[in-house]
Amino acid sequence: MEVLHPDCAGLDVHKRNVVACVIHSAAGGVVKKTLTFGTMLDDLERLRDWLQAEGCTHVAMEATGVYWKPVHNVLEEHFTVVIANAEHVRAVPGRKTDVKDAEWIATLLRHGLVAPSFIPDRAQRELRELTRFRTALIRDRARMVNRLQKTLEGANVKLAAVLTDVVGASGQRILQALLRGDSDPEAMAELADPRVLRTKRDALERALLGRLEGPLHFLVGQQLGQIQMLDGQIDACDQAIAELMRPFAAEIERLDAIPGVGTRTAQVIIAEIGTDLDSHFPSVRHLAAWAGICPANKASGGKRRRAPTRKGNPWLRQALVESGWAAGRSKKSYLGRKFHQLCARLGRKRAVVALGHEILIIIFHLLTRGTTYQDLGPDYLPERERTAVRRRAINALERLGYTVQISPTQAA
Repeated sequence: MEVLHPDCAGLDVHKRNVVACVIHSAAGGVVKKTLTFGTMLDDLERLRDWLQAEGCTHVAMEATGVYWKPVHNVLEEHFTVVIANAEHVRAVPGRKTDVKDAEWIATLLRHGLVAPSFIPDRAQRELRELTRFRTALIRDRARMVNRLQKTLEGANVKLAAVLTDVVGASGQRILQALLRGDSDPEAMAELADPRVLRTKRDALERALLGRLEGPLHFLVGQQLGQIQMLDGQIDACDQAIAELMRPFAAEIERLDAIPGVGTRTAQVIIAEIGTDLDSHFPSVRHLAAWAGICPANKASGGKRRRAPTRKGNPWLRQALVESGWAAGRSKKSYLGRKFHQLCARLGRKRAVVALGHEILIIIFHLLTRGTTYQDLGPDYLPERERTAVRRRAINALERLGYTVQISPTQAA
Protein backbone atom coordinates (compact mmCIF):
# COMPACT_ATOMS: atom_id res chain seq x y z
CA MET A 1 0.00 0.00 0.00
CA GLU A 2 1.28 3.46 -0.90
CA VAL A 3 2.88 5.52 1.88
CA LEU A 4 1.72 9.15 1.81
CA HIS A 5 3.17 10.40 5.09
CA PRO A 6 6.48 8.65 5.90
CA ASP A 7 6.99 10.51 9.21
CA CYS A 8 3.76 10.72 11.15
CA ALA A 9 2.25 10.05 14.56
CA GLY A 10 -0.97 8.67 16.00
CA LEU A 11 -2.29 9.83 19.38
CA ASP A 12 -4.64 7.94 21.68
CA VAL A 13 -6.07 10.75 23.81
CA HIS A 14 -7.58 10.33 27.26
CA LYS A 15 -8.50 12.65 30.11
CA ARG A 16 -5.22 12.26 32.01
CA ASN A 17 -2.74 10.94 29.46
CA VAL A 18 -1.90 10.79 25.77
CA VAL A 19 -0.22 7.78 24.19
CA ALA A 20 1.82 8.83 21.13
CA CYS A 21 3.17 6.45 18.50
CA VAL A 22 5.60 7.78 15.87
CA ILE A 23 6.16 5.83 12.65
CA HIS A 24 9.20 6.41 10.43
CA SER A 25 9.88 4.86 7.03
CA ALA A 26 13.40 3.42 7.00
CA ALA A 27 15.45 1.43 4.52
CA GLY A 28 14.99 -1.75 6.49
CA GLY A 29 11.24 -1.29 7.03
CA VAL A 30 9.24 0.67 9.56
CA VAL A 31 10.50 2.16 12.83
CA LYS A 32 7.96 2.73 15.63
CA LYS A 33 8.46 4.69 18.85
CA THR A 34 5.84 5.03 21.59
CA LEU A 35 5.75 7.33 24.63
CA THR A 36 3.06 8.36 27.10
CA PHE A 37 2.53 11.97 28.20
CA GLY A 38 0.21 13.75 30.60
CA THR A 39 -2.42 16.24 29.50
CA MET A 40 -1.31 19.31 31.48
CA LEU A 41 -0.01 22.18 29.36
CA ASP A 42 3.65 21.51 30.17
CA ASP A 43 3.16 17.81 29.37
CA LEU A 44 1.60 18.65 26.01
CA GLU A 45 4.47 21.02 25.24
CA ARG A 46 6.91 18.15 25.88
CA LEU A 47 4.83 16.04 23.50
CA ARG A 48 5.09 18.77 20.87
CA ASP A 49 8.86 19.05 21.32
CA TRP A 50 9.28 15.26 21.06
CA LEU A 51 7.23 15.08 17.85
CA GLN A 52 9.29 17.91 16.36
CA ALA A 53 12.51 16.18 17.35
CA GLU A 54 11.28 13.02 15.63
CA GLY A 55 10.60 14.96 12.42
CA CYS A 56 6.86 14.36 12.31
CA THR A 57 4.86 16.28 9.74
CA HIS A 58 1.34 14.88 10.34
CA VAL A 59 -0.44 13.93 13.56
CA ALA A 60 -3.82 12.17 13.87
CA MET A 61 -6.12 11.56 16.83
CA GLU A 62 -9.73 10.61 17.46
CA ALA A 63 -12.36 13.19 18.34
CA THR A 64 -12.86 11.84 21.87
CA GLY A 65 -15.28 14.12 23.73
CA VAL A 66 -13.51 17.39 24.51
CA TYR A 67 -10.17 15.80 25.42
CA TRP A 68 -8.72 16.31 21.94
CA LYS A 69 -9.09 20.10 22.18
CA PRO A 70 -6.16 20.84 24.56
CA VAL A 71 -3.90 18.63 22.44
CA HIS A 72 -5.05 20.29 19.23
CA ASN A 73 -4.48 23.77 20.68
CA VAL A 74 -0.80 22.99 21.35
CA LEU A 75 -0.04 21.11 18.12
CA GLU A 76 -2.06 22.95 15.45
CA GLU A 77 0.58 25.61 14.72
CA HIS A 78 3.42 23.11 14.29
CA PHE A 79 1.94 20.08 12.48
CA THR A 80 -0.83 19.10 10.11
CA VAL A 81 -3.28 17.82 12.71
CA VAL A 82 -6.03 15.43 11.59
CA ILE A 83 -9.05 14.98 13.87
CA ALA A 84 -10.76 11.73 12.87
CA ASN A 85 -14.22 10.38 13.50
CA ALA A 86 -13.81 7.58 16.04
CA GLU A 87 -16.10 5.30 14.02
CA HIS A 88 -13.89 5.67 10.95
CA VAL A 89 -10.65 4.61 12.65
CA ARG A 90 -11.96 1.83 14.87
CA ALA A 91 -9.41 -0.96 15.14
CA VAL A 92 -10.08 -4.61 14.37
CA PRO A 93 -11.56 -6.29 17.50
CA GLY A 94 -9.11 -8.04 19.79
CA ARG A 95 -5.97 -7.03 21.71
CA LYS A 96 -7.17 -3.50 22.40
CA THR A 97 -4.72 -1.36 24.35
CA ASP A 98 -3.84 2.33 24.31
CA VAL A 99 -0.54 1.58 22.60
CA LYS A 100 -2.24 -0.56 19.95
CA ASP A 101 -4.81 2.19 19.33
CA ALA A 102 -2.12 4.84 18.85
CA GLU A 103 -0.18 2.54 16.54
CA TRP A 104 -3.30 1.76 14.50
CA ILE A 105 -4.15 5.46 14.06
CA ALA A 106 -0.58 6.19 12.99
CA THR A 107 -0.66 3.32 10.47
CA LEU A 108 -3.91 4.57 8.94
CA LEU A 109 -2.53 8.12 8.73
CA ARG A 110 0.70 6.87 7.14
CA HIS A 111 -1.25 5.43 4.20
CA GLY A 112 -3.71 8.34 3.93
CA LEU A 113 -6.70 6.35 5.22
CA VAL A 114 -7.84 8.88 7.83
CA ALA A 115 -10.51 11.33 6.66
CA PRO A 116 -9.96 14.70 8.40
CA SER A 117 -12.85 16.41 10.15
CA PHE A 118 -13.63 20.08 9.56
CA ILE A 119 -11.93 21.97 12.41
CA PRO A 120 -12.15 25.76 12.11
CA ASP A 121 -9.49 28.14 13.38
CA ARG A 122 -9.22 28.96 17.06
CA ALA A 123 -11.14 32.25 16.87
CA GLN A 124 -14.12 30.54 15.25
CA ARG A 125 -13.94 27.65 17.73
CA GLU A 126 -14.16 30.10 20.63
CA LEU A 127 -17.06 31.90 18.94
CA ARG A 128 -18.77 28.52 18.61
CA GLU A 129 -18.41 27.94 22.34
CA LEU A 130 -20.17 31.24 23.01
CA THR A 131 -23.09 30.63 20.63
CA ARG A 132 -23.49 27.07 21.91
CA PHE A 133 -23.52 28.31 25.50
CA ARG A 134 -26.27 30.77 24.60
CA THR A 135 -28.26 27.97 22.96
CA ALA A 136 -27.85 25.88 26.12
CA LEU A 137 -29.10 28.80 28.23
CA ILE A 138 -32.17 29.17 26.00
CA ARG A 139 -32.88 25.45 26.44
CA ASP A 140 -32.50 25.77 30.22
CA ARG A 141 -34.91 28.71 30.23
CA ALA A 142 -37.50 26.75 28.26
CA ARG A 143 -37.23 23.85 30.71
CA MET A 144 -37.61 26.21 33.68
CA VAL A 145 -40.70 27.82 32.14
CA ASN A 146 -42.23 24.36 31.77
CA ARG A 147 -41.48 23.63 35.44
CA LEU A 148 -43.08 26.92 36.44
CA GLN A 149 -46.23 26.10 34.48
CA LYS A 150 -46.44 22.67 36.16
CA THR A 151 -46.12 24.27 39.58
CA LEU A 152 -48.89 26.77 38.80
CA GLU A 153 -51.12 23.96 37.58
CA GLY A 154 -50.56 22.20 40.89
CA ALA A 155 -51.79 25.32 42.67
CA ASN A 156 -54.89 25.58 40.41
CA VAL A 157 -53.54 28.80 38.89
CA LYS A 158 -54.45 28.37 35.19
CA LEU A 159 -52.39 31.29 33.92
CA ALA A 160 -50.94 29.29 31.02
CA ALA A 161 -54.46 28.61 29.72
CA VAL A 162 -55.05 32.35 29.19
CA LEU A 163 -51.69 34.01 28.53
CA THR A 164 -49.59 33.02 25.54
CA ASP A 165 -46.38 33.62 27.51
CA VAL A 166 -46.57 32.98 31.24
CA VAL A 167 -43.26 34.78 31.84
CA GLY A 168 -43.96 37.70 29.52
CA ALA A 169 -44.42 41.22 30.84
CA SER A 170 -48.05 40.64 31.89
CA GLY A 171 -47.33 37.21 33.33
CA GLN A 172 -44.39 38.39 35.42
CA ARG A 173 -46.37 41.28 36.92
CA ILE A 174 -49.17 38.91 37.89
CA LEU A 175 -46.75 36.34 39.31
CA GLN A 176 -45.02 38.99 41.40
CA ALA A 177 -48.42 39.99 42.80
CA LEU A 178 -49.16 36.35 43.67
CA LEU A 179 -45.79 36.06 45.41
CA ARG A 180 -46.56 39.20 47.44
CA GLY A 181 -49.68 37.44 48.71
CA ASP A 182 -52.36 39.28 46.69
CA SER A 183 -55.58 37.30 46.51
CA ASP A 184 -57.96 39.59 44.60
CA PRO A 185 -58.30 38.19 41.05
CA GLU A 186 -59.81 41.43 39.70
CA ALA A 187 -56.94 43.55 41.01
CA MET A 188 -54.32 41.14 39.67
CA ALA A 189 -56.06 40.97 36.29
CA GLU A 190 -55.61 44.75 36.00
CA LEU A 191 -51.84 44.16 35.85
CA ALA A 192 -52.16 42.48 32.46
CA ASP A 193 -51.65 44.25 29.14
CA PRO A 194 -54.78 46.21 28.02
CA ARG A 195 -54.95 44.12 24.84
CA VAL A 196 -55.32 41.00 26.97
CA LEU A 197 -57.97 42.62 29.14
CA ARG A 198 -60.12 43.54 26.13
CA THR A 199 -60.71 39.91 25.15
CA LYS A 200 -59.70 37.70 28.07
CA ARG A 201 -60.51 39.61 31.25
CA ASP A 202 -63.13 37.16 32.57
CA ALA A 203 -60.99 34.11 31.74
CA LEU A 204 -57.95 35.72 33.41
CA GLU A 205 -59.87 36.45 36.61
CA ARG A 206 -61.09 32.85 36.75
CA ALA A 207 -57.56 31.56 36.10
CA LEU A 208 -56.29 33.40 39.21
CA LEU A 209 -58.71 31.79 41.64
CA GLY A 210 -56.20 29.15 42.71
CA ARG A 211 -54.28 29.02 46.00
CA LEU A 212 -50.54 29.62 45.80
CA GLU A 213 -49.18 28.95 49.29
CA GLY A 214 -46.75 26.79 51.23
CA PRO A 215 -44.08 24.89 49.24
CA LEU A 216 -45.67 25.82 45.90
CA HIS A 217 -45.33 29.53 46.78
CA PHE A 218 -41.62 28.94 47.49
CA LEU A 219 -41.14 26.97 44.26
CA VAL A 220 -42.73 29.66 42.07
CA GLY A 221 -40.47 32.30 43.63
CA GLN A 222 -37.35 30.21 43.00
CA GLN A 223 -38.35 29.29 39.45
CA LEU A 224 -39.26 32.85 38.50
CA GLY A 225 -35.94 34.08 39.92
CA GLN A 226 -34.10 31.41 37.91
CA ILE A 227 -35.86 32.51 34.72
CA GLN A 228 -34.97 36.14 35.33
CA MET A 229 -31.33 35.19 35.96
CA LEU A 230 -31.23 33.18 32.73
CA ASP A 231 -32.75 36.15 30.86
CA GLY A 232 -29.89 38.30 32.11
CA GLN A 233 -27.28 35.73 31.06
CA ILE A 234 -28.85 35.37 27.62
CA ASP A 235 -28.82 39.16 27.14
CA ALA A 236 -25.15 39.28 28.17
CA CYS A 237 -24.33 36.54 25.66
CA ASP A 238 -26.26 38.41 22.95
CA GLN A 239 -24.13 41.49 23.54
CA ALA A 240 -20.85 39.56 23.54
CA ILE A 241 -21.78 37.66 20.36
CA ALA A 242 -22.94 40.84 18.62
CA GLU A 243 -19.55 42.42 19.37
CA LEU A 244 -17.63 39.43 18.00
CA MET A 245 -19.91 39.17 14.96
CA ARG A 246 -19.34 42.74 13.76
CA PRO A 247 -16.94 41.63 10.98
CA PHE A 248 -19.73 39.40 9.63
CA ALA A 249 -22.48 42.01 9.64
CA ALA A 250 -22.99 41.79 5.86
CA GLU A 251 -23.28 37.98 5.94
CA ILE A 252 -25.72 38.07 8.86
CA GLU A 253 -27.90 40.61 7.06
CA ARG A 254 -27.81 38.40 3.95
CA LEU A 255 -28.97 35.32 5.88
CA ASP A 256 -31.53 37.30 7.88
CA ALA A 257 -33.46 37.91 4.65
CA ILE A 258 -34.28 34.20 4.35
CA PRO A 259 -37.76 33.40 5.76
CA GLY A 260 -37.39 31.56 9.07
CA VAL A 261 -33.80 32.70 9.68
CA GLY A 262 -33.47 35.40 12.32
CA THR A 263 -30.41 37.23 13.60
CA ARG A 264 -29.68 34.68 16.34
CA THR A 265 -30.00 31.77 13.94
CA ALA A 266 -27.76 33.50 11.40
CA GLN A 267 -25.13 34.02 14.10
CA VAL A 268 -25.26 30.33 15.05
CA ILE A 269 -24.94 29.23 11.41
CA ILE A 270 -21.95 31.48 10.72
CA ALA A 271 -20.28 30.38 13.97
CA GLU A 272 -20.69 26.73 12.98
CA ILE A 273 -19.72 26.80 9.29
CA GLY A 274 -17.85 30.09 8.88
CA THR A 275 -18.03 32.24 5.76
CA ASP A 276 -15.23 30.71 3.64
CA LEU A 277 -17.19 27.63 2.62
CA ASP A 278 -15.28 26.96 -0.61
CA SER A 279 -12.12 26.18 1.38
CA HIS A 280 -13.78 23.47 3.49
CA PHE A 281 -16.71 22.04 1.52
CA PRO A 282 -16.30 21.14 -2.18
CA SER A 283 -20.05 21.39 -2.75
CA VAL A 284 -23.32 22.01 -0.99
CA ARG A 285 -23.83 18.25 -0.79
CA HIS A 286 -20.71 17.88 1.33
CA LEU A 287 -21.97 20.64 3.63
CA ALA A 288 -25.42 19.03 3.95
CA ALA A 289 -23.86 15.65 4.77
CA TRP A 290 -21.59 17.26 7.38
CA ALA A 291 -24.58 19.00 8.95
CA GLY A 292 -26.56 15.74 9.05
CA ILE A 293 -29.53 17.34 7.32
CA CYS A 294 -29.77 15.10 4.24
CA PRO A 295 -30.90 11.45 3.90
CA ALA A 296 -28.32 8.69 4.13
CA ASN A 297 -27.71 6.31 1.23
CA LYS A 298 -29.35 2.90 1.55
CA ALA A 299 -29.47 0.89 -1.64
CA SER A 300 -29.28 -2.86 -2.21
CA GLY A 301 -30.11 -5.07 -5.17
CA GLY A 302 -30.67 -2.04 -7.38
CA LYS A 303 -33.39 -0.68 -5.07
CA ARG A 304 -33.06 2.49 -3.06
CA ARG A 305 -34.81 2.44 0.30
CA ARG A 306 -35.80 5.20 2.67
CA ALA A 307 -33.02 5.90 5.18
CA PRO A 308 -32.82 8.27 8.16
CA THR A 309 -30.58 11.31 8.13
CA ARG A 310 -27.01 10.67 9.15
CA LYS A 311 -25.37 12.02 12.29
CA GLY A 312 -23.84 15.44 11.83
CA ASN A 313 -23.30 18.73 13.59
CA PRO A 314 -26.16 18.80 16.15
CA TRP A 315 -25.98 22.55 16.77
CA LEU A 316 -26.24 23.44 13.08
CA ARG A 317 -28.93 20.82 12.52
CA GLN A 318 -31.06 22.21 15.35
CA ALA A 319 -30.74 25.75 14.01
CA LEU A 320 -31.80 24.62 10.53
CA VAL A 321 -34.77 22.59 11.82
CA GLU A 322 -35.98 25.55 13.90
CA SER A 323 -35.65 27.75 10.81
CA GLY A 324 -37.63 25.14 8.86
CA TRP A 325 -40.52 25.30 11.34
CA ALA A 326 -40.52 29.10 11.20
CA ALA A 327 -40.30 29.22 7.39
CA GLY A 328 -43.13 26.68 7.11
CA ARG A 329 -45.44 29.13 8.87
CA SER A 330 -44.69 31.95 6.40
CA LYS A 331 -47.71 32.08 4.10
CA LYS A 332 -46.48 34.40 1.36
CA SER A 333 -43.10 32.86 0.56
CA TYR A 334 -41.62 30.14 -1.60
CA LEU A 335 -40.43 28.20 1.46
CA GLY A 336 -43.88 28.28 3.06
CA ARG A 337 -45.49 26.80 -0.06
CA LYS A 338 -42.63 24.28 -0.35
CA PHE A 339 -43.27 23.13 3.22
CA HIS A 340 -46.94 22.43 2.56
CA GLN A 341 -46.08 20.43 -0.56
CA LEU A 342 -43.54 18.38 1.38
CA CYS A 343 -46.00 17.78 4.24
CA ALA A 344 -48.45 16.11 1.86
CA ARG A 345 -45.78 13.66 0.73
CA LEU A 346 -43.52 13.18 3.77
CA GLY A 347 -45.42 14.30 6.86
CA ARG A 348 -44.62 17.33 9.00
CA LYS A 349 -41.51 16.05 10.78
CA ARG A 350 -39.74 14.80 7.67
CA ALA A 351 -40.90 17.88 5.78
CA VAL A 352 -39.31 20.27 8.26
CA VAL A 353 -35.96 18.46 7.95
CA ALA A 354 -36.23 18.63 4.15
CA LEU A 355 -37.02 22.35 4.41
CA GLY A 356 -33.98 22.83 6.65
CA HIS A 357 -31.95 21.15 3.90
CA GLU A 358 -33.44 23.60 1.40
CA ILE A 359 -32.49 26.54 3.65
CA LEU A 360 -28.91 25.23 3.96
CA ILE A 361 -28.64 25.09 0.15
CA ILE A 362 -29.78 28.72 -0.02
CA ILE A 363 -27.25 29.70 2.68
CA PHE A 364 -24.41 27.98 0.81
CA HIS A 365 -25.11 29.87 -2.41
CA LEU A 366 -25.60 33.21 -0.64
CA LEU A 367 -22.27 32.93 1.18
CA THR A 368 -20.23 31.53 -1.72
CA ARG A 369 -21.61 33.87 -4.38
CA GLY A 370 -22.09 36.97 -2.21
CA THR A 371 -25.61 37.48 -3.53
CA THR A 372 -28.81 38.53 -1.76
CA TYR A 373 -31.88 36.37 -1.24
CA GLN A 374 -34.65 36.80 -3.80
CA ASP A 375 -37.88 35.03 -2.84
CA LEU A 376 -39.57 33.20 -5.71
CA GLY A 377 -43.00 33.77 -4.18
CA PRO A 378 -45.78 31.36 -3.23
CA ASP A 379 -46.99 30.97 -6.86
CA TYR A 380 -43.68 29.69 -8.24
CA LEU A 381 -44.19 26.00 -7.43
CA PRO A 382 -47.84 25.75 -8.63
CA GLU A 383 -46.91 27.51 -11.88
CA ARG A 384 -43.95 25.21 -12.42
CA GLU A 385 -46.20 22.20 -11.83
CA ARG A 386 -48.77 23.48 -14.35
CA THR A 387 -46.00 23.99 -16.90
CA ALA A 388 -44.71 20.47 -16.36
CA VAL A 389 -48.19 18.94 -16.67
CA ARG A 390 -48.77 20.84 -19.92
CA ARG A 391 -45.41 19.76 -21.32
CA ARG A 392 -46.02 16.09 -20.47
CA ALA A 393 -49.47 16.16 -22.08
CA ILE A 394 -48.12 17.73 -25.28
CA ASN A 395 -45.26 15.25 -25.47
CA ALA A 396 -47.66 12.32 -25.01
CA LEU A 397 -49.90 13.53 -27.84
CA GLU A 398 -46.95 14.20 -30.15
CA ARG A 399 -45.66 10.67 -29.57
CA LEU A 400 -49.08 9.43 -30.79
CA GLY A 401 -48.63 11.36 -34.04
CA TYR A 402 -50.64 14.51 -33.37
CA THR A 403 -49.68 18.12 -33.95
CA VAL A 404 -50.67 20.09 -30.88
CA GLN A 405 -51.55 23.75 -30.67
CA ILE A 406 -52.75 25.07 -27.32
CA SER A 407 -54.52 28.28 -26.30
CA PRO A 408 -55.76 29.27 -22.86
CA THR A 409 -59.46 29.29 -22.12
CA GLN A 410 -61.23 32.22 -20.51
CA ALA A 411 -61.42 30.31 -17.19
CA ALA A 412 -57.69 29.63 -17.23
